[in-house]
Amino acid sequence: MAHVRAALAIATVLAVGVTPAVLGGTATAAVPLAAGAVSASGTVVQEGGTLVVPSGEEGPATTRIKASQYRTTTGLLKARLLLPTMEWDAGDESQSFGLTTTCAVNGGAFQSCSWDDTERGGVVPLPTAPASTSLTYDIRVDAGSSAPLRLGGLTATLEVFTEDGDVVARGPLSFTFVPGTPEAYLRTTVLARDKAGVLWQYESTGHADKPLKARKHIGGGWNVYTSLTSLTSRTAGGQGDLVARDRDGVLWYYEGSNNADQPFKPRVRIGGGWNQYTAIIGRGMGLVARDKSGVLWRYSRNGSDNPALMLDARRQVHTGFNIYTVLTGQANGYDALARDRDGVLWAYPSGWPGYDPRVRVGGGWNTYDTFTYTSDLDGVRYDDVIARDKEGRVWMYGCVYRNGTLVPTSTRKQIGWGWGIYDAIL
Repeated sequence: MAHVRAALAIATVLAVGVTPAVLGGTATAAVPLAAGAVSASGTVVQEGGTLVVPSGEEGPATTRIKASQYRTTTGLLKARLLLPTMEWDAGDESQSFGLTTTCAVNGGAFQSCSWDDTERGGVVPLPTAPASTSLTYDIRVDAGSSAPLRLGGLTATLEVFTEDGDVVARGPLSFTFVPGTPEAYLRTTVLARDKAGVLWQYESTGHADKPLKARKHIGGGWNVYTSLTSLTSRTAGGQGDLVARDRDGVLWYYEGSNNADQPFKPRVRIGGGWNQYTAIIGRGMGLVARDKSGVLWRYSRNGSDNPALMLDARRQVHTGFNIYTVLTGQANGYDALARDRDGVLWAYPSGWPGYDPRVRVGGGWNTYDTFTYTSDLDGVRYDDVIARDKEGRVWMYGCVYRNGTLVPTSTRKQIGWGWGIYDAIL
């Protein structure tokens, strides 16, 4: 993709004698100071060195700077942070990466010193303080989870100057943005119902070493349902819908609430007659259902806000699906996985109106009593598959696209145990 240079610190920075560095570089003296300024021989020391900023939900990190001027002055001392020139992908010049920056001087109150104000040319004003031979600045940085990819490490320049514009101290400050825990709206969840009918939620972490957090209680009474199906991808922020079929064959709609602690709104009836199906799976925010004869029917979701009208009339898409003991589909995607009685796993690529011809993934899947697609658990890229073996251990398979089909890789990772207490996992 073409790159364009967003000169956040060119005109103003050159005026004070500093050439801005490309992202991750340093700012170095390049041209004489502006008229009336004097060469700065004061020092700027960043305590502890480079500030490492975990980017995501961890919250802000703070760096402390000691600035000492080389001569005695009176009045007020001002300060500014000179940001390096950034390189952006075309069209991304205005991205903020979720940065929130506040600053304080000499232990005073923190105030906004936003790095996003491009109208200032990449020059960030810091708080003003009475003249002193030594000043202490605190810069607090909170970053969104996209910061490491686009910002990485960068070096800025802190300048202290008089009301007349004379620079009395100058020095580099360095920042490194590293991956933290992604924000809730970027993380998914796994739901599990125990045999007493209690629904539990496991939030993903976005980290490969431990993809799931400890479980959280959602609510009881879910054993009235014989089938639970994700209708859209869920997030740890309480987004995502599901449908549930009760023992009378009535299908109910649970809309995401945007509340992480109570992720679903009260149920709303969709309609009856769903007991004719032996399996119900997600497909592109709609549903696919297998009847007792092995016929596969597709229910496309339309734009209606009325749950009773939100699914179009069913359409037959395939036959012969009774050869499979487990079916799972993507809530937001269009692929499906199916295991036959010999334990062979097959992938069904997206097609119209149903699926394209199946692709063999591999054997040995009879070791699992259930498995399901999930959204990305470990922050790698694509959806994952989790599978529970007959000892109650849970395994995660990362997925890749093979011949246009999203399939689990041959490498699995154990991410849980004791899941034999659950009778539904989605």
